[in-house]
Amino acid sequence: MPPMRKFDAIVAGAGPIGSIAALALARAGLEVALVGPPAGGDDRRTTALMLPALNFLESAGLPAFSPADTAPLEVMRIVDMTSRLIRSAPVTFRASEIGAGHFGINIPNRVLMRTLSEAVAASLGIERLPELVSGWALDEDMTRATLADGASLSAPLVVAADGRSSAARGAAGISVSRRDYPQTALVLNFSHSRPHARISTEFHTETGPFTQVPLPGDRSSLVWVLDPRVAVELAGLDDRELSERVEGRMQSILGRVEVEPGRQAYPMSALLPSSIAARRVALVGEAAHVFPPIGAQGMNLGIRDVADLVRVAADHRDDPGSERALAAYRSARRLDVVARQAAVNALNISLLSDLLPAQFARSAGLGLLANVAPLRGFVMREGMQPGSGFARIASGWRKQVRR
Repeated sequence: MPPMRKFDAIVAGAGPIGSIAALALARAGLEVALVGPPAGGDDRRTTALMLPALNFLESAGLPAFSPADTAPLEVMRIVDMTSRLIRSAPVTFRASEIGAGHFGINIPNRVLMRTLSEAVAASLGIERLPELVSGWALDEDMTRATLADGASLSAPLVVAADGRSSAARGAAGISVSRRDYPQTALVLNFSHSRPHARISTEFHTETGPFTQVPLPGDRSSLVWVLDPRVAVELAGLDDRELSERVEGRMQSILGRVEVEPGRQAYPMSALLPSSIAARRVALVGEAAHVFPPIGAQGMNLGIRDVADLVRVAADHRDDPGSERALAAYRSARRLDVVARQAAVNALNISLLSDLLPAQFARSAGLGLLANVAPLRGFVMREGMQPGSGFARIASGWRKQVRR
């Protein structure tokens, strides 16, 4: 029987968030085992990374992404395309309004994973183990993982980055509340005859958002949230027919559309665990929260999970999985996770609802954002980095007092 191998942390799940967690923990001086099969190489989705997330990735040692592989996001719009009685005014968020050149970048997932995999391979503090964990033993002072090949690992901390069906979360006895939505997201990329001008547009429809996000050149990615039956119908169309449907849905604002080969569909749900950490297991990414794809929050929220966890682990280096450390992590993440999940789910539900009060509330809220510049600036700052909007207000008050 092979000897037990000891680490400071075991990261379960080798997708983007797990890889980022391993890199950041290793950068902080911990010995890390990154466990799990490589992420799928045929993922055609893209990820919008906001500036705070990019800054954190740089601090974790990730090289800058090539401009040839990414597209900056300078403007983000919300457009109400419902046919309901009460409709919302268009809202335009410009990075220049808050003194930034852009909000962040949009990057293909395959490029992101390739860059992360290369960085993991080059890190001396990470042991990359491509097997699945076949069993967990969580003791009061240590965790133990048995891999599918029979190897045994131990560490005082487990980072559960193994997705919405997290086995590590289950081993820790953390229950989850789940809500399945009558929606499916159809994901694809397409080229267009007019330039996107680095503008991302989220069209709100009766079935959910239809979100176009720039890619390099005259190309964009699309997340189209639909009734599941319609999603199946559209996914079965040939590229020409689907191109016509996409172009029609967005009213030809980008000219002629040509859908690229390859499309994926994902059922929509929301998931919230009863705790983000317990029994030496800390949850990050989709093991910690799942909600509909609105406002580019998912990956950025997961990176903030990692940032807070790494800070806590560094502050409790003697025992990063202790109850004291996990309590600090729970405290650091509680407000951000709950607030983001509540806001996204409320907006998604308001899109699905035919009730006039829900339509009025959404219209009034978006109307305020469209017409009140200080509120719009506050929301943009908070959307990128929680607390930054409040910090800006406090800074303004201090200046007024000094005057």
